[in-house]
Amino acid sequence: MNAVDRLDSMLGVLEARHRRRVLMPAHGLDFASNDYLGLAQSQILRQAAQEALGRGVPIGSGGSRLLRGNHAEHEALEQEAAAFFGAEAALFMGGGFQANQALFSSLPAAGDLVLYDDLIHASAHEGMRTGRADTRAFRHNDVADANQVAGDWRAAGGMGQVWLAVESVYSMEGDLAPLDDLAAMARRINAILVVDEAHATGVFGACGRGLAHGMNAETLTLHTCGKGLGVSGGLICGAKVMIDALINRARPFIFATSPSPLNAALVRFAIKELAADDGLVLASQHRMRHAHDAAQRMGVGATALNSQIIPVVLGDEARTMTLAATLQAQGFDVRGIRPPTVPRGTSRLRISITGNVELEDITTLFTALAAHQSEVA
Repeated sequence: MNAVDRLDSMLGVLEARHRRRVLMPAHGLDFASNDYLGLAQSQILRQAAQEALGRGVPIGSGGSRLLRGNHAEHEALEQEAAAFFGAEAALFMGGGFQANQALFSSLPAAGDLVLYDDLIHASAHEGMRTGRADTRAFRHNDVADANQVAGDWRAAGGMGQVWLAVESVYSMEGDLAPLDDLAAMARRINAILVVDEAHATGVFGACGRGLAHGMNAETLTLHTCGKGLGVSGGLICGAKVMIDALINRARPFIFATSPSPLNAALVRFAIKELAADDGLVLASQHRMRHAHDAAQRMGVGATALNSQIIPVVLGDEARTMTLAATLQAQGFDVRGIRPPTVPRGTSRLRISITGNVELEDITTLFTALAAHQSEVA
């Protein structure tokens, strides 16, 4: 069988298992994106783009940051982001996936341990795969198990630095990490706490600084710019020596064309909006509470009501995709999530409460979901 036939057969198998992915245009009320504050298509950022272009900010960078692609907008963003998120320094990269690849592939050294929550994002796994450190998983949000795994690694002769890697808000579960307990553990075992704040930035913490802000532990945080901040890119924030090490060793940074300076200018503006006024964050929290109340009242079987991400776990893949299609036909952009993105047997609707819907839209969605669940049982 040649390569083309093999790939065609693989796609056929995915189709039969209801796992074949296709690209879909955005359509209907937005309960699918990560635009939690509604900034991505906002007039605020449109005006910011016009202002930046008016003062000559380039659209493209033309090269990597270490060649000619470094721009004053990148450096200004990094200084302002470090101050906003409470870090010594920051590094701006093309996206959160790339940032996690860079971090986990280049900072943990041979002989170190990356101790990670077993539901951590695929980008962290990709970084660990190309890194040199030992890796061990612990049960999701189970600090006692994390302690046990770290202790077993030490007892087996592990001598290096421990990097304790978690997400503050989990992208498919919608639940929150026990960060206070994890920070206490990190201090006790002298670990570096690595917190992916992708789904907390702009939504949680003072002015949207995230849930790890002010942690009393050696901490590295990652803040994506394409979710709550409404633009694109990723920011790694931490000790200056770690940021300098990334600049010198991280292949996803060194060999990539730098993000657009215009993009950096827009992220700067989004951060300034958050710092100046907590209205966007408060509005997001209000929508979130309204959604939690509606989900409970309608009895839709949501498995977690902790954040703006509300999973409705159905288990069966075909049922999940049928219900998603039914809701889409009614004008609700809700997507079904299947393995391998989530574990086998946990296919779900991932309902995202974005800044692009009104309170009455949220109520109407959960009313429709409750009505249709029994139809596709």
